[in-house]
Amino acid sequence: MTVAERIKGMIEKASWVRRMFEEGALRKKQYGTENVFDFSLGNPNLEPPAKFREVLMEMASDNPAGIHGYMPNAGFIETRQAVADYLSDLNTCSFGPDDIVMTTGAAGAMNVVLKTILNPGDEVIIPAPYFMEYYYYVDNFGGTIKTVKTNPDFSLNLSAIEEAIDANTKAVLINNPNNPTGKVYTKSELITLGELLTHYSERYGEPIYLMSDEPYSKIVYNGITCPSIFDAYKESFLVTSFSKDLSIPGERIGYVAVHPLVSEKDIIREGLVLCNRVLGFVNAPALMQRLIPFLLQEKVDASLYKRKRDSLCEGLKEAGYKFVTPDGTFYLFPETPIPDDVEFVRSLQEENILTVPGTGFGGPGHFRIAFCVDDDTIKRALPGFAKVMKRYR
Repeated sequence: MTVAERIKGMIEKASWVRRMFEEGALRKKQYGTENVFDFSLGNPNLEPPAKFREVLMEMASDNPAGIHGYMPNAGFIETRQAVADYLSDLNTCSFGPDDIVMTTGAAGAMNVVLKTILNPGDEVIIPAPYFMEYYYYVDNFGGTIKTVKTNPDFSLNLSAIEEAIDANTKAVLINNPNNPTGKVYTKSELITLGELLTHYSERYGEPIYLMSDEPYSKIVYNGITCPSIFDAYKESFLVTSFSKDLSIPGERIGYVAVHPLVSEKDIIREGLVLCNRVLGFVNAPALMQRLIPFLLQEKVDASLYKRKRDSLCEGLKEAGYKFVTPDGTFYLFPETPIPDDVEFVRSLQEENILTVPGTGFGGPGHFRIAFCVDDDTIKRALPGFAKVMKRYR
């Protein structure tokens, strides 16, 4: 056996997703890319804000001696200070540069935190539906996932979370706004969750951490804002990236922010920096770090995504689909009209519509539509969505 048994099992678990992507590629080759409606991947289709290119060109032309050398593993001090100042303006607590570690995107940030806090066998509670990669991130460091159901509108089921907590619980991981549902958890939900975790941390004599994954925090609609976990609970980490709000997912730039009042914060900080290095990231991309201080207030025009959301929701509602309208992100998570969401997604493929079954996100009986596509793609796909729904009704 050339591949580790554990990895082989992971490959087999994800194989049906891979087969669907492969089927999509074959259809694009057969029918032409323009005739295949690809809603499968959350790859932003908006260009970065104009200021991104301006600052990028300026930084690329500025080449002082030593600019391409090693840096502190936590990242450039001026970048971390800028992020700390930005977070201090948004929260009731004040951050310093030592509370920030620049990372290779939110995925890198999450792996750094999990390696820092997890012992083998520790449990991480995750509300479902959830981003499918979380399972693998936790498994990377010997942890285990304990999933809990959310409420029918995808809000946090705090009773289910409480029931799942035991002496092995090390952390609760939330994604706010959520991929794949687009749900934004409210301030009152987070405060209640913080009170719950405080109670059980005291009962078991060890902190139960709260980690919030927030790369979509600026892509929200109808006046909704993404509330701060730091105002709800002190044993907390924010992991995020600039992939979605600046439309630069390929640049792999993000950060970890740790609550300034977290228990044993000195060793926590040291652990984050060490893990950033030993995981092989070493540090976040240098050029992107130099840009970030000038872009913290920038974002893509979320109203363009809202227009796509509204167009898609209107068309699917008319066709008979049932769904919870997303508060944020660029995802919709409708119910499938049959229990087998994989079969339903395959039926959509027959109309050259590519989506992802909810089973992969811990949400069977649903499917995910990534509507970060051209408006025309949504318009031309709606008849196919309606045709498939009519077949099952």
